[in-house]
Amino acid sequence: MAVTLKDVARRAGVSVATVSRAFQRPEMLGEATLATVRSAAEELGYVPNRTARALITGRTGVYGVIVPDLENPFFPAVLKGAQTRAHELGAQLLITDAGESPDGELPLVRTLAPQVDGILLCSSRMDEESLREAAALTPLSLVNRVSPHLPGVFADPEPGIPAAVQHLRRMGHRRIGYVGGPEASRSDQVRREVIGRICAATGLEWIRMGPFPPTAEGGRGGAEAVLQTDATAVLVYNDLMALALMERLRSYGVDVPGQISVVGWDDIAFSAMVTPGLATVRVPRYDMGVTAIELLHEHGRGGTSQEEGREGAQAARIGLPTRFVPRGSIARAPEEDAAGG
Repeated sequence: MAVTLKDVARRAGVSVATVSRAFQRPEMLGEATLATVRSAAEELGYVPNRTARALITGRTGVYGVIVPDLENPFFPAVLKGAQTRAHELGAQLLITDAGESPDGELPLVRTLAPQVDGILLCSSRMDEESLREAAALTPLSLVNRVSPHLPGVFADPEPGIPAAVQHLRRMGHRRIGYVGGPEASRSDQVRREVIGRICAATGLEWIRMGPFPPTAEGGRGGAEAVLQTDATAVLVYNDLMALALMERLRSYGVDVPGQISVVGWDDIAFSAMVTPGLATVRVPRYDMGVTAIELLHEHGRGGTSQEEGREGAQAARIGLPTRFVPRGSIARAPEEDAAGG
């Protein structure tokens, strides 16, 4: 015989309405009550019927997540944070991969929208018109992207990038390169602006290289570009690219960091495991996932699409601070360069 809400309520010593809230609106209950209900449900083997709940409440208890590339090591920590918070809210995640194609994101939103209560878009490269169309289909929350009318969370390059550039300056570097990511990446544009501003304020020369795909192959291409410049230090769009860039430079006999210092972005686990360790700008990826789900959940409680009532509305956009992490991939600039500064 199937376990019912009444069975769970009896075991937990609460009302059927309280059990129903525990699975439909967990934010309405205290932590102790929620824990008691979930413990009773687990003991009895109760599994909520999501199809029935969707018919009654109009909600599925599922959030969609679209990432550009599941193989990119930036995203696991984001997904872990999102999954943890979703589970705390009584929801599940449905994750899919856009294959690094901006044109592939909107079709995925159209497919997922009828099945979920909202979608978390990670590092979306859709243009604003496409985002507006997507937001008319289902509530959205953005990770690593800023849009005027959509809630989201992003990694604020302050104070991470200024600290990295200032550290390179103290190490005698006067010509700094930036190996950029995809041309459509809004975060890449912001980082270029910050690097340009800091270098102008401190009298440093900076050299823009790219765009490159945010992959290991993109990093190897970035290394070829670096060798065509006189930069003695480079900041790279992400750690994956930076690690591949270091490997390619060493294959050409270039001393990293003796001849060229390298700084990444993300602080993925591998960055501290290589030799030399990759200096990088740490991004709070887990916290970004948590915050994005909270924003999506809060918006979804209203039960309307983001297109409705959007005129004049100010969507929540939360910037989480980054932090520079110095490691062995930075050394003093070659003497002739430092002396020339």
